[in-house]
Amino acid sequence: MNVLSLFDPWRSNLCTCPPKLTLNSYTGCDHGCLYCYASSYIADFSRCRPKENLIQKLRHEVPRLNGEIVSISNSSDPYPNLEAETRLTRKCLEILSDGSCKIQIITKSNLVVRDIDLLKKVPSMVALTVTTDDDATARIIEPYAPPPSKRLQGIKMLTHAGVATSVRIDPVIPFVNDNPEKLVRKLASFGVRHITSSTYKIRPDSWRRFSAAMPEIAAKLKPLYFERGEKVAGYLLLPVHLRLALMEKVRSLAEREGIRFGACREGVSHLNTGTCDGSWML
Repeated sequence: MNVLSLFDPWRSNLCTCPPKLTLNSYTGCDHGCLYCYASSYIADFSRCRPKENLIQKLRHEVPRLNGEIVSISNSSDPYPNLEAETRLTRKCLEILSDGSCKIQIITKSNLVVRDIDLLKKVPSMVALTVTTDDDATARIIEPYAPPPSKRLQGIKMLTHAGVATSVRIDPVIPFVNDNPEKLVRKLASFGVRHITSSTYKIRPDSWRRFSAAMPEIAAKLKPLYFERGEKVAGYLLLPVHLRLALMEKVRSLAEREGIRFGACREGVSHLNTGTCDGSWML
């Protein structure tokens, strides 16, 4: 099986990403996010482990590249806590940076700044998730990921180094992080050029984690999702008018600061002012 494959994880009309390839350095993730969707389809997801024979296979496949976007990673974070020790993603970037491709990094870790030297060798962009700028809230919903304060420092370092940087305010959860005005202003001051956003989409395993960790918020969310929401491809979504309102709010905040916006898998692509994943910066 190839380690580089076409990106189409959901085979859903809601996905508006442009054509690209995807590469996952790891199976599973050790960030422990309550809302994670990948844990619903990857076995033993919380046990993060390197892909077997990844480097050997990648060396074989990279010479075939011809300018494609390689997105790293879409199912498992390329910078789990384990990466500081294994340096597996860095080894992948060393190989890719000598090939004919464009690199898109999607992560929740400030460790990505370690690899700025490689990202500057080829057309590259980083999409760094900052769900909230409140460290205390993040410790609940993303218990083992680097705190947002460190991620924000990383974003500042990336933009100052000239690496095209997007931020994912994703997912937006009502009553938790649905007023990101201060965050968006801060991102603008750092030189962020694109924001991607989407709403929390419930799967049974993520709901169990969320309702156990935040029972009072879960009680407020339950009627919105389970009584008034809609089911799409195995996910429970907020009612469409609420999703639209939340995405319009983030877009308005972004536009006010001169930042482009893209909604991810919401069915509201008419709101997008740039390709949904920020790859227009490549």
